[in-house]
Amino acid sequence: MTTKTKAKPTTNANIEEAAGPKAPSSRPPSKIAQVIALLEREGGATLAEMTETTGWQPHSARAVLTGLRKKGHAIVKSKRDDQTCYRMTGKA
Repeated sequence: MTTKTKAKPTTNANIEEAAGPKAPSSRPPSKIAQVIALLEREGGATLAEMTETTGWQPHSARAVLTGLRKKGHAIVKSKRDDQTCYRMTGKA
């Protein structure tokens, strides 16, 4: 004959105890935040600098620029040493 025992109700406190100590709340900056930081520099950033920093392919870095423009960021394009340079001039 088997007897059933009642399961202990799961609560957030139980889950947190089982997970152990909390990790620090500070997270490393996101890749998009890194791109924004590059674009906000006085000289802006080239596509090569963005791909090197993030590890993205060039088409992905260009897609992020398009997404930032759609979100209202003003991004201007210029030339630096025969390379296209992108710079953020603020919110449009």
